[in-house]
Amino acid sequence: MSRVRRAVGAISLLLVAGCAPDTSRAPHQGAAPGYPLSVPNCGRQVVIDAPPQRAVSLNQSSTEILLSLGLADRMVGTATWTDPVRPDLEAANARVPRLALNKPSLETVLDTEPDFVSASFGGTLGPGGVADRAQFEQLGVPSYLAPSDCEGKTSVNGDGARSTPFTMAAIHTEIRDLARIFGVADRGELLVAQLRDRMGQVTAAPSGVDMAFWFSDVRAPYFAGCCGSPGVIAESVGARNVFADTTDEWPQVSWESVADRDPDVLVLADLSRRTIDGDALAAKIAFLESNPLTRALTAVRERRYIVVNGADLNPSIRTVDGAEKVARGLRELGLAPAR
Repeated sequence: MSRVRRAVGAISLLLVAGCAPDTSRAPHQGAAPGYPLSVPNCGRQVVIDAPPQRAVSLNQSSTEILLSLGLADRMVGTATWTDPVRPDLEAANARVPRLALNKPSLETVLDTEPDFVSASFGGTLGPGGVADRAQFEQLGVPSYLAPSDCEGKTSVNGDGARSTPFTMAAIHTEIRDLARIFGVADRGELLVAQLRDRMGQVTAAPSGVDMAFWFSDVRAPYFAGCCGSPGVIAESVGARNVFADTTDEWPQVSWESVADRDPDVLVLADLSRRTIDGDALAAKIAFLESNPLTRALTAVRERRYIVVNGADLNPSIRTVDGAEKVARGLRELGLAPAR
């Protein structure tokens, strides 16, 4: 029986007896310099006794940050994928076991004997997800949740309303925190600098283009609101999101409201998953061009489509990918100056 599984049994016995487990931490003898380490994260203090060696990442966005930091050799599992990994990370990702395409069970995660768990969304690392953070804490497994899913949000889930718009600063914080936790702070600074340089290369001159970002679902489509990753993308290319008047990241809207706002361009997410009608690009275009209401949209009549991955529209390092693709798409459509 593994160390973590034994701890599960011990915690269960303590709870039955009416006692709470002792989760206090003592410094390791011969600890690495700078450890134990305490990192503030989403209202908690994440205490790290030593650089993690058996990390599990529960969302693609978090996984791609760890892989970008060169930490594949210290990862024992990934989960919850919507798209293929970034091409530059394919080789590193192939070395890490994939525990599940979607959310794994807690037992599956514990079977890897993790010493650290990270996630991008509270819906994965929280109530209704794999487990909440208190459960991992009781097991002596530190956990980290992306600041983009807790700071400036009125509800901790991927579609919730925001009190303040998402910015790339949240991703930079996540990168720096994870790099510090793993003892590779210099790699974190390099990755942040690379992302800033790439975003700086995206044309920021006002394009005067009205655009809408369709993530998925045909019957009650999810279109981007003001304050998530698509807001950063639209601002970076000098465009206007036609649903910028809602504070939800991904409100479900009617096709009548899309027709009323009649965007010049539709940014379409091509999701690798196939769980909802409208996940795939082909399904989106087939609907747009056959439905009597949507085929009258300016963007559809002119076939002004810009294709991105679903992961490009989540708060992550892929937000920069999305900005680059949308900027390139506007140039190819003749709606932005050629570079």
